[in-house]
Amino acid sequence: MKRLRTILLLAITVVFLLAWAFPIVWSVLNSLKTDKDALAYPPKLLFEPTLDAYRDVLFGSGSILPNLLSSMIISLGTTIVTMVLAIPAAYALARLRFRGKKFTGFYVLATQMLPPVGIIIPYYIVLRNIGWIDTYQGIILIYLSFSLPFAIWLLVSYFEDIPYEMEEAAYLDGASRLRTLWRIIIPQVRGGIAVTVVFVFLNAWNEFLFAVVLSGNTVRPVTIAMFNFVSVEQTLWAKLAAVSVLAMLPVVILGIVAQKHIVKGLTVGAVKGGGRR
Repeated sequence: MKRLRTILLLAITVVFLLAWAFPIVWSVLNSLKTDKDALAYPPKLLFEPTLDAYRDVLFGSGSILPNLLSSMIISLGTTIVTMVLAIPAAYALARLRFRGKKFTGFYVLATQMLPPVGIIIPYYIVLRNIGWIDTYQGIILIYLSFSLPFAIWLLVSYFEDIPYEMEEAAYLDGASRLRTLWRIIIPQVRGGIAVTVVFVFLNAWNEFLFAVVLSGNTVRPVTIAMFNFVSVEQTLWAKLAAVSVLAMLPVVILGIVAQKHIVKGLTVGAVKGGGRR
């Protein structure tokens, strides 16, 4: 019975894994086809691979290299500013005692409940009035408004799991609170910071709704540039698949590089430390 249960669990896991991997594999296969093969029905599983789609989207007249650069600048800018602000803010909510602490924590969480479509028009009006439509700083500022509360909310739990005795020992040795945060606390929550960085970068990289309204010809992320290959007359499936694969690469690379810290960060919360709120 136990063996049967194990086999059944393994079979269910494989089914879910295949369902998750199918769109990625299909995109990769279509990106290696010609436009004619990509439109074939029924779909061709045996075909002669070609890199023409990648060559066209990277070096052709409609190159997406500027769009990839725009997405990278926006995502890195959003991630860096978010983490610089979120780490001390989350530490303060986890450790300090001040009036309005509970309300501040609730407000940080409540900002995640706002539907994006309901606030995009006010955002547009604000950026238009200050002349930041279709600019990097404008899009990063808007992304910061929802990535910062998310990062704070995620990091607070990691800071609360750090035993307070470690900070007390540092204070006894003459370390300031800022030095203690930098030298003692942050190294202990590297996993949580890595998880937060990946999620913030991923959300900024894949964001579409705000980008399509607030961007233009100067700043045009790759998620918007994909629509260059979709028109009323036809959809260039091979090129669209190639752009999709290229858009996935930075996130995949980031996940591989930070894999060790991500696994540690996702499992560290399973065992509560001796932190004191």
